[in-house]
Amino acid sequence: MKQYFIFIPNLLSIVRIGLIYPILNSVYVGEYLVGLIYFLAASLTDALDGFLARKMNWFTELGKILDPIADKLLVIGTIFVLWANNFIPLYVFTILIGRDVLILLGAAMHMSLITNDAPSPNILGKITTGSQIFYIAQILILQATNFDLHLFWLDWVIVLITASSLLVYAFDWFKSIKGHHEQS
Repeated sequence: MKQYFIFIPNLLSIVRIGLIYPILNSVYVGEYLVGLIYFLAASLTDALDGFLARKMNWFTELGKILDPIADKLLVIGTIFVLWANNFIPLYVFTILIGRDVLILLGAAMHMSLITNDAPSPNILGKITTGSQIFYIAQILILQATNFDLHLFWLDWVIVLITASSLLVYAFDWFKSIKGHHEQS
């Protein structure tokens, strides 16, 4: 029976990817409440697919690739359109996008040099993704309610969490590469 349900988390990741264009388009054209609703729905698919994969042990090789790609597309796309609409400062945009680009490059190097397996996410990476989703949701809520408030402290908190996460990933990669070279 498990084999029939094991692909539900993958389906949820595909739904999340499918919601990206409506989110970006809604935010770009100024329909912030619609964009927020789509974004929250996409965020819920992220939480639900992770819960089902862990709780029901519904892991697939496709899911190990599809879920982080869906997460990255959701966060990077939304951060980009919020920055393009001047709701996110350049330094926040640069740190958030830069982290994800470097993580993707690091994962590609890890998979090509060390192992064919995708690197496992760490707890700080999950906290970072959750924090970024919260950050994006706050900006969309402020825009949807026409509340003219910029939370500068939240910008710095998300930058610190994101930069810390990148440092942890970099440390793990260097440790992994060093261990691989010592074994060779």
